[in-house]
Amino acid sequence: MTLRIWTGSTIGIIILFFSLTVTSVPLLLLISSDSFSISASDSFFNKTESNLSNTTNGTVDDNNNSLLSLKILSDSLENRLDGAASMLEYAASLSEMRSMPNASLLNTTLETLHGIPPDSDMQKRIIAQKVVSFYPEIAGISFIMPNGDTYFMEPYSLQSNQTKNNLAFRDYFKGAIASNDTYLGDIITSTSSGLKRAIIAVPVFADGVESSGVLTGVLVGSMDLRLLNKEIQSLNLSQGQRIVYIDSNDTKIADSDVRHSANNDESFSNLMSFQNAIEGRSGTLIEYVNQEKMLVSYYPMDAIQNRWIILLMQPINSISVNENN
Repeated sequence: MTLRIWTGSTIGIIILFFSLTVTSVPLLLLISSDSFSISASDSFFNKTESNLSNTTNGTVDDNNNSLLSLKILSDSLENRLDGAASMLEYAASLSEMRSMPNASLLNTTLETLHGIPPDSDMQKRIIAQKVVSFYPEIAGISFIMPNGDTYFMEPYSLQSNQTKNNLAFRDYFKGAIASNDTYLGDIITSTSSGLKRAIIAVPVFADGVESSGVLTGVLVGSMDLRLLNKEIQSLNLSQGQRIVYIDSNDTKIADSDVRHSANNDESFSNLMSFQNAIEGRSGTLIEYVNQEKMLVSYYPMDAIQNRWIILLMQPINSISVNENN
């Protein structure tokens, strides 16, 4: 596993110094500035109405402006996921986290507490607590044993509400184990919170080196997707415009339209824009979405080893109305 070092390019950067472990190991953490990313995106979307109005005429510049707006959102999201992955990789590399879990204790408490007691292996728990405290996108941290049993969760309320004690069936666990590297799983509904989450999993080795170390478990970060919904719903979009984030399995991640955001059954896989973006292409085309003729701009976002899609849609009839006004 290679510890990723990331820096912002088109977004702002906040630099924070803090002590992550009980032994006061300093960490330089780079976090994307949400206020800047929204502001930067907003400045482009203020212009999008006129850009989209002219795109039906086929002008290359206007197409590029729409795609540039999506690129800003893509870069912001990619940096945030990379930042969360870097945070988890650093935590997984610390000696306290790499120490052998107390398997004998877990065997006595797994069925009743869904993991170890809340006051056990506090060095690992404190690291997890600080990650959640300093990185708001990460809603929870889990440590999973090599056989898939849950060792602990932070905050502890997630562990106490857990409905499954073994998570070996999850794709993020299988992916991290198979690749010996950081893995972004499919969008899931959490068994502890009941909320839709994106999961980043990092393998943990006893000596910190996967080529020679003993796998002691998998450190898992649960990403709060409600923050993505809140961010794109705050953008100053013109009437009828809609932005959606979708994963490669056609699961909706976030939606700028509050009316549709709770509809988890909505599918986009039949759209040519979605299919093109899955193949790594970006562009703008006209197609029907939910039986309505739309102008759709699409952009792929490579998230760790996974790929997410960003679509910007606007009804053709609303563009025609704007042109006549």
